Amino acid sequence: MSKVRKSFVTTLVLMLALSLSLSACGGKKEESTGTPEKPVELIWYTIGTPQKDVDRVMEEVSKYTKEKIGATVKMNMIDWGDYTQKMQVMTASGTPMDLMFTSSWAFDYVQNARKGAFLPIEDLLQKQGKGIVDTLDPAFLEGSKVDGHNYGVPANKELPAQSVWRFNKNLVDKYKLNLDNVGSLESLEPLLKTIKENEPGTYALAVDKTFNPIVPFDYIIENMPMAVKVGDKDLKVVNILETPEMKQTLATMHKYYKAGYIPTEAATLTSLSDVQATGKWLTDKATNQPFADNLWSQSLGYPVVSKAASPALIYNWSVMGSMQAISANSKYPEKAMEFLNLLNTDPVLRNMIDSGIEGVHYKKVGDDAMENLPESKNYDMPTFSLGNVMLTYRDKNDPENKWDEFKKFNDSGEKAPLLGFNFDPSKVTTEIAAVQNVKEEFWASLMTGTVDPDKFIPQATAKFKAAGLDKIIAEAQSQVDAWKATKK
Repeated sequence: MSKVRKSFVTTLVLMLALSLSLSACGGKKEESTGTPEKPVELIWYTIGTPQKDVDRVMEEVSKYTKEKIGATVKMNMIDWGDYTQKMQVMTASGTPMDLMFTSSWAFDYVQNARKGAFLPIEDLLQKQGKGIVDTLDPAFLEGSKVDGHNYGVPANKELPAQSVWRFNKNLVDKYKLNLDNVGSLESLEPLLKTIKENEPGTYALAVDKTFNPIVPFDYIIENMPMAVKVGDKDLKVVNILETPEMKQTLATMHKYYKAGYIPTEAATLTSLSDVQATGKWLTDKATNQPFADNLWSQSLGYPVVSKAASPALIYNWSVMGSMQAISANSKYPEKAMEFLNLLNTDPVLRNMIDSGIEGVHYKKVGDDAMENLPESKNYDMPTFSLGNVMLTYRDKNDPENKWDEFKKFNDSGEKAPLLGFNFDPSKVTTEIAAVQNVKEEFWASLMTGTVDPDKFIPQATAKFKAAGLDKIIAEAQSQVDAWKATKK
């Protein structure tokens, strides 16, 4: 072989070796950083009324995320009432997706984590999601563990749940009602009496079929009749209908119903929105957050004030009220976590996804304040469902200390007794289905005061026991005891 050709071959071999070496190094770098040469598309399913300008906004979002993390975003919105069913079908059929909204009330977080719909994310949080860990109150991640693992990123929002009595201020002012001593259900009586006597056709205590009275218990399964009393260090699981607290509360509700303070049709009423639109109500029960009165007043179009009716407690359901999970079938889990990390730490991205395009859907009126423009009607998103709420710009009417007050509120919350415990129903599924049927028969009429609890609690309890409630309570107690032992 000539020297020239040999030299050429040698050079070619060296170049090929160098190329392979660089390629291998590049491959290692891509694996460690999760940044591919070509941007990936993250498919995101979330809850809410589909908005006209979603694709338009996501185009701008994708320009930003492409530069920041090498990924673009395709958002698919599914309407409130359809979300759970459609997501169950799509996850079961393997529809491609990377990110999805889940919660304690829609597309059930615990249930779907156990089904394997979501990826466990502890490692991803430590690598690609460090900003989330640093930002969130530890109770969010502690309370959202399922069987020892995290499967979703909770939205950084109000952490505790605090029940309040919410009042139509127009009626409060008209009759000079004194709210200073309002707290317990019984404390409402003189106010309800005034409205009943002077405002015919007005709901004094506005409740519908979903109403649950305020009692100091932490439910094993929300709105099922087994719970642990707040403050009970033994964590004894009881049938809540047999407790003195619930019996007293239901007796008061029935007293109010007979007095005409509660709507006659309360046990079958599906919504209070119509009566709230007319303003023909005095008080109802709601869940609090800082400056909630402002939000309610803006939403209803007339002034609303509220008074605390319970302590601020951190429950599993409040921690899991809004979460984003990574699909177990995601092609790009590391990139999905990078996106969630950015969404929860970067104000530019968070506000673009929440409020749309600056100058189109909203305009800034300060460093951290904004007001909507007319085009916002085409992009009106549910803020709470989309990540770190405390990064969003304040409305121009919000006080400057809004987010400081949220943090104080979160710090004030006390842990409910079952925070971090999630019941595994697999051994008692038949009994739970039977108990659910009994609940459908009795619950709404009892909780709204429509029926006499002295007569109907024994009937309901007998049917609950026949359906297997005691077996469920025994299984729950066994799991709670095992969980309590690990906490020590």
